[in-house]
Amino acid sequence: MKIGFIGCGNMAKALIGGIVKNKLVEPQDILAADLSAEALEAARQTYGIRVTEDNREAAREADYLILAVKPQFLAEAIAGFREAVRDEATVISLAPGKTLAWLEEQFRRPLHLIRTMPNTPAMAGEGMTALCPNSRVTEEERTGAEQLFGSVGKAAFVPENLMDTVTGVSGSSPAYVFLFIEALADAAVKGGMPRQQAYAFAAQSVLGSAKLMLDSGKHPAELKDMVCSPGGTTIEAVRVLEAKGFRSTVIEATTACIEKSKGM
Repeated sequence: MKIGFIGCGNMAKALIGGIVKNKLVEPQDILAADLSAEALEAARQTYGIRVTEDNREAAREADYLILAVKPQFLAEAIAGFREAVRDEATVISLAPGKTLAWLEEQFRRPLHLIRTMPNTPAMAGEGMTALCPNSRVTEEERTGAEQLFGSVGKAAFVPENLMDTVTGVSGSSPAYVFLFIEALADAAVKGGMPRQQAYAFAAQSVLGSAKLMLDSGKHPAELKDMVCSPGGTTIEAVRVLEAKGFRSTVIEATTACIEKSKGM
């Protein structure tokens, strides 16, 4: 299997790293294209892949062609290499807001297309990626795409009408989580803890809590209740969060993100 990348930014490098680490293909079977010779050389030295400044070269040989280009530049990029894409190739887009219909219009012919929404934790191997294939994508290609994105975390198929919701709940949500970690650490600093230690305590607590929920399969409310002793410190903090509209604020913020995504 040959994998091509159009664009070699952070998300592309995260994917390349996951693919190589999990030995899905040999590094020599990955060809990355980018306008930045510096970015390409860094990827070549780090992962042992092949690189090129010619998008058409990467498109021409790829079985899976991953479009890791910012959405505002994607139409121009596709126009430069679309004729080089083989009919049997699977084209995977990382661009938010670009629908399957839009992608097919840019390529000007029917192709096997998969729209995705990854998130930045993929850079740490703990991403969550939504996959949305068109009707031409085979079961084998679905499995292949799931394995590619599974190399940097978890992946799941969703219908296209849920892609904006995915943006709110996972695509953009790392920013909300980082904001929570920062606020939690600020409170610890206010309580006398050194800044870096506060970040470590706050971040590890978020990481461990998420892992506990996923591993145990328990409802988050049940896990919350396990921490809240009668008359204790935790329930007092929960009382203040509820009084300040913590859950409602998160819901409203995520809803605003989803609505913004629908309008893009």
